[in-house]
Formats: sequence, C-alpha cells, structure tokens
Amino acid sequence: MEVSIIDFLFQLSVILFSTKFFGLIARRLGLPQVFGFILAGILIGPAIWGNFFDTELFPLKDNAYLEAFSKVGVIFVMFSAGLEAKIKELKNVGFVSFAVAMAGVLLPLGAGTLIGYLFLPDADIHTWLFVGVIMTATSVGITVEVLRELGKLQTKVGMVILSAALIDDILGILVLTVVLNLSGNGAVSPVLSFINPDGNIIVSVLWIFAFFALAIGGGIGLSKLFKFIESRSPHTRRIPIFSIATCLLYSFVAEKIFGVADITGAFIAGVMLSTNHESAQYVDRRVSISSYLMFAPIFFARIGIGTTFSGFSAEVILFSLSFVLVAIVTKIIGCGGMAKIFGFSFKDSLRVGVGMITRGEVALVVTQKGVENGLIDPKYIAITVFLVLTSSLFAPILLKLLYKGETGDTGLKPLIEENGGNNG
Repeated sequence: MEVSIIDFLFQLSVILFSTKFFGLIARRLGLPQVFGFILAGILIGPAIWGNFFDTELFPLKDNAYLEAFSKVGVIFVMFSAGLEAKIKELKNVGFVSFAVAMAGVLLPLGAGTLIGYLFLPDADIHTWLFVGVIMTATSVGITVEVLRELGKLQTKVGMVILSAALIDDILGILVLTVVLNLSGNGAVSPVLSFINPDGNIIVSVLWIFAFFALAIGGGIGLSKLFKFIESRSPHTRRIPIFSIATCLLYSFVAEKIFGVADITGAFIAGVMLSTNHESAQYVDRRVSISSYLMFAPIFFARIGIGTTFSGFSAEVILFSLSFVLVAIVTKIIGCGGMAKIFGFSFKDSLRVGVGMITRGEVALVVTQKGVENGLIDPKYIAITVFLVLTSSLFAPILLKLLYKGETGDTGLKPLIEENGGNNG
C-alpha cells in the first residue's frame, strides 16, 4: 500500500524523535551516535513489531519517500567523510600511513573472504569477497576522542592512525566499486551498456578508472574555482550550495554514466573539495547541519528498519562472532604489524593497530549497499551493527590501557575536526 505524504510526515516525526532520543543515550554511554539511530530503526521497525507483536507500528517498508530521504542521507554522509580528508597532511607521514592502510585493507579483505567461504558455502565468490569488503572500513571518530583526551592526537602514532584511516576509506571504496561491478551488481549505466554490451570485465574495470580520472581531473579544476569564489566571497551561503550541487552531480555521473556507486561519486567529490582546506571546513560544518539534523538519522534508521532477525540460528550467531573477531584481529595484526616493520616500537605498533579497529558509518553504508544489490542477506546487517558496537567499546578501553601512566599535552589542535563525533 502506497504511503501518502501526510502519513509520511507522521513517520518522519517518529523517526526523528526516536533517533535523537537513542542517539543521545548512545553518546552518554560513549558509543557512536549512529548506533542509537540504528537501534531506533530496529525498535520502530518490523524486526520488533512484526516478529513479537505480529503487526507493524506503522508501515515503513516499500516507502518511496523514506527511500528518497535515505538516499540523500547516505550521499551526505559519504560527502562529509570525503570533506574531512586532509590530503596535504598525508605528506607528514606519507608512505608509512599508506602501507599501514594497505595492510589494514588487504588482510581483513582476505580473511573476510575466507570467513564468507566457510560460513556461506552456497553463495558465490562475489558474496565472499563482499564479506571481506565490509571488514576493510575504518572509523576513527572514537579513537580521535580518546587520543585527544590523552594528549596523544598529534604524536607520530596519532598522525599515522588519522592518515591511514583516510587512505583506508579511499581504498575500501575502490574495492567496493570493483567488487560490485565484477559481480554484475554495479549501477546500471546506459553508456557502459552501449560501449560494453557483452559485459567484458576488463572494459568494465577500465571504465571505472576512467571515472576516477575524470572525477579527479574535474575536481582539481573545481577546487581552484571554489578557491577563487572563496577569496571573493568568503564564508557565504553560495559556497555550501555549490558544493552540495557538485556532490549530487558527481553521484549522478558516477552511477548513470560510469556504472560506479553513487556513494563513491559523493565521497570523491568531498575528497576533491577537501583540497581547499578552509572552504572544506566551512562546507563540512554546513553540510553536517543538514545531514545530522534530518537526512543521516533517516538513513541509519532505515538500516535498522531493514534489519531482520528472522532466520537467525546457531550457525548465524557463530558466523557473527567469527566475523567480529576476525575483523578486529586482522586490523590489529595488519596495521600494527606494518607499523612494526617501519620501525615503531612494539607498544606503539599495538597502539596503531588498536586505533584502527573501530568501524562506523562507512561499514554500515557498505553493508547496506550490498543488501540493495543482492550480495548479502538483510539479516547480516545486524552483524555489522554488532561489529560497530563491539569495536567502539573495545578500542577506547584498549587504548587507555596502552597509554596508562603516560601524559601528554591536551591543548594541541587536532588534525581532524569532528562533526559531532561521527566519522567514518
């Protein structure tokens, strides 16, 4: 049954009230705010009302308005993640951060693929790969807060963690894009269908790289244009308006012309505009207001609404525990091990590894993308939520233990300014 606009206004009210309420509770408990958003979606959605009360609080599934708001939400989340990138600061730790990030992507990707193969034997290699892709994302919002509290944010360890997390997200999005296209579940592009009617894998991959080449080339020009506008009219509303328009255009071009996920286009748009640092900070603050007032909570609530506990079994629970354990351990071994290779002490290497275990928005976005494209069953969204919760609880505890007895200057300016403690 189609939901009317008036009915949707009521649904929107319930979603915003509930996400804010549970988001505040999550922050009070030291958890990511998005965890509260997802919990709100689960509580008001069919996972609870359908299974335990044999009814729905109100119909939310198959709702075109909700899907539209959710789509804008995820695009804003990824755009903001790109804006928070500080490309110039990567030079300070350069190749070390890249190597740490690479190890933090390849090891979880490989181990996750193996876990997918062991627990989902009836699936194909693309689903197994996708399980690994979910594990690659890193969200250092909580890590940043802990390091800031300890006065260690601008130490070499802190800089490596922050820079590696940025590179980690870029690599993770690249891997997601390739896996979606190799599986045949990438965006349907009329242009790609015309030039590659037989679905040749090599042509599809080359077309992906063509998008990145065009996006980066055009982004350099746009960055210079925005810098000129900023110099003439600093901190005016036209800057965030033009930036959002650029984000939406990148998302459209990525999906409709190149067959690349719209979230990839939004993320790359943010990264390119982040090169104009002062303007990017201003735009990020404005985008965050719109995003976290309405659109992002709706997106994360939609994840909760789409979560189902039907089909849960002892095997699924074992898969969940194995998934979370492997996702955490491979980050510690991969990132920490690479830091050790580059001459860090054992303790500092362990700090780097632990600092990279947290997962957040990007992991949830990737999982939702896999559900939308039929790569993974919706019931596995709960497993990613479990990973976000577990890693968010353990990372601060382990970091504080590793820095126990050491003091630092808490007055240093952080490398990354948070948008309400929600990165990732």
